Amino acid sequence: MLPGIHGGRAGSRQAKMLMKQLGYRELEDVEEVIIRTADKVYVIKAPGVAEMNVQGQKMYQVVGQAEVVEREGAGPSIPEEDVRLVAERAGVSLEEARKALEECEGEPAEAIIKLMEE
Repeated sequence: MLPGIHGGRAGSRQAKMLMKQLGYRELEDVEEVIIRTADKVYVIKAPGVAEMNVQGQKMYQVVGQAEVVEREGAGPSIPEEDVRLVAERAGVSLEEARKALEECEGEPAEAIIKLMEE
């Protein structure tokens, strides 16, 4: 329900007017919507998609069932400061530190211990 709009025929007319003011329109024949995050991909097949203009920006509403898959090659995001810390503490190159962090799922302490044991 939209705020300030009450049920009945008048409410329906108000809702239509508001939707027109927002430039609301449904997009036709949308095949899929893909959302990529750092470690996952959300694929929504045959979604319902609406577009509207809110305060000068386009806003999209997507409705549908998402299939979620892990991104290939996606590991933990490793901050540069962690790489430098591990390299400094373990006395190794930045490349070796990054590799150890990747193998230890981004955990600096584990990476340092691993490198020092080698």
